[in-house]
Amino acid sequence: MKAIRLHAFGPAENLVYEDVPDPVLSAGMVLVEVEAAGVHLVDTMIRAGSTGGSPIPVPELPTIPGREVAGRVSAVAADVSSSWVGKRVVVHLGMVPGGYAERAVAKVESLYELPAHVDAAQAVAAIGTGRTTAGILSQARLTADDVVLVTAAAGGIGSYLVQAGRNVGATVVGLTGGPAKVELVRSLGAQYAVDYTDPDWAAGLKAELGHREASVLLDGVGGPNGQQAFELLGVGGRLFMFGWSGGGPIEFTHTDLMSRGLTAGWAIGAKLSTQLRKLESTALEETTSGRWKALTTAFPLSEASAAHQALEDRATTGKVVLIP
Repeated sequence: MKAIRLHAFGPAENLVYEDVPDPVLSAGMVLVEVEAAGVHLVDTMIRAGSTGGSPIPVPELPTIPGREVAGRVSAVAADVSSSWVGKRVVVHLGMVPGGYAERAVAKVESLYELPAHVDAAQAVAAIGTGRTTAGILSQARLTADDVVLVTAAAGGIGSYLVQAGRNVGATVVGLTGGPAKVELVRSLGAQYAVDYTDPDWAAGLKAELGHREASVLLDGVGGPNGQQAFELLGVGGRLFMFGWSGGGPIEFTHTDLMSRGLTAGWAIGAKLSTQLRKLESTALEETTSGRWKALTTAFPLSEASAAHQALEDRATTGKVVLIP
């Protein structure tokens, strides 16, 4: 079969499209003919030789990256029911990679059967990015009374968060970069879509909101834009952080929290690790119902290196997927 292998840590071009042996089934496993494989920002860090603070270990080389796949079961181990053969499924492979390939093996207990109307790219987005989003939302507990700021609103998590805020009736402010992404975020249901490449975006947004103050900030960007968004939080506001792709986490002190009555927390990581199955189910339910629709940017499997580079350059929209 064809797969992407990494033989040495380093830049995106180290991802090599080549022939590899088919994976071997062991007890409790199924073989999936991959229709779509998810690309995660953590994949780019691991490719470079770092975990970026993730609990996922740096793999031994050579390795086939990727932990999110959707496709059709073509074979099962002897101890697995043959009823799985032929079913379309989606699965998160967990700590064991192998997704950037035409075929992947997965634990049967990790599978979710897919209804016919959900395509593979949507399913892959839900099983990884969607479950993280569900975890953030379980803590944020958005209501119709909230004014919600979402950074990187055209990204994988951000676009889900915009839709979730819209679905509960909150006032959603989507922050993104560039006119095209602004229009996209507005189409997702954000009442305010703000281009934070404009140096005066924060002042302009404050004027647009008028007497209303932001009550929730959902931030995966940090850096200067995350910091400006933090300053827009009103008295009693809630901050939930899940990354700092903008260069560093939002900085604040106990005085910031006390003087404005803010609450702040890290929304992902250890606190979600015991409820991953529940969060995956929630994300897939939102997807199959149509309440969430993932934005996706697709690349052929053979162009995984280009996918990694585009993701690192912030030249993608939503979830990046590879199509064998």
